[in-house]
Amino acid sequence: MPFTAASTAAEVLAGIDLTGQTALVTGGYSGLGLEITRALTGAGARVLVPARRPEVAAANLATSPAGAAPTNPAARLAEPATATGAPGRPEPLAAPEVLPLDLADQSAIRAFAARLLDTGRPLDLVIANAGIMAVPETRVGPGWEAHFAVNHLGHFALVNHLRPAFSPTARVVSVSSAGHFLADIRWHDPQWRTGYDRWLAYAASKTANALFARHLDTLGVRAFAVHPGSILTPLQRHIPREEQLALGWFAADGTPAPGFKTPAQGAATAVWAATAPGLDQHGGAYCQDCDLAKPADTDDMLIGGVKPWATDPAAAARLWQLSSELTGVG
Repeated sequence: MPFTAASTAAEVLAGIDLTGQTALVTGGYSGLGLEITRALTGAGARVLVPARRPEVAAANLATSPAGAAPTNPAARLAEPATATGAPGRPEPLAAPEVLPLDLADQSAIRAFAARLLDTGRPLDLVIANAGIMAVPETRVGPGWEAHFAVNHLGHFALVNHLRPAFSPTARVVSVSSAGHFLADIRWHDPQWRTGYDRWLAYAASKTANALFARHLDTLGVRAFAVHPGSILTPLQRHIPREEQLALGWFAADGTPAPGFKTPAQGAATAVWAATAPGLDQHGGAYCQDCDLAKPADTDDMLIGGVKPWATDPAAAARLWQLSSELTGVG
């Protein structure tokens, strides 16, 4: 059935059985990610939730209507997979698993991936959802700009380290944003060492998310980028309320402005891209509103679409090379 901008993640997955499949959702315990985790768990998937704040993640996921409290993070990651039913498939779980991980720390990413690979678990879905927005200038690791490091390089390294675990039909969904309208990659200074602008740095990282999916798909891993829509979630915690009001994110009565989605609606395109069978012939595409996005012919981010710099295959290959040099993987 066709879905719309108003469809929810649960509606997209209604009738879809993901029993026996394993999904990994970064940031899958807050805002958009929490809705993605709930929807996938409700459809029967075993969901792994890497989290920088595992205690917060466990508390948030304990309220999930899909099942019981999340399993112990330290114990579960160390367990080998036990096949039951289909060969090579781990036993399905009733609740998501919280696993400690900081995407700003490349050594932590390597260690996380090594432990997960050691379990022998196959991965069927990876939704690269975690991110930061419009933060003050912050340097991580070897002096990397935080948006580029967390939103892009962290996921780039994580996915590449985990590729040996991907099942033959695995899909990767990279959560981008219409925020990419504001900036291409700052090729002459991707780490924003001069002239830092928190909104443009965020925008460039969202362009990177789209280009990442574009090139990953050319390497044989089915991948998609998605714009979830305009949604008010904890992602905006670094943006003062008065600035949000000035940006027109709220109506006069204090409710989200027209055109904004609920988190459940925002999660829909990600789970659609992860599961829709009709997408097999559209690898690398940028999606929105549970459909393939059209080229953006306006600068209105509520209308959306995709700008040419976020789908350019040459730029995608260039970014992949840069990211590989920086992280040592890929």
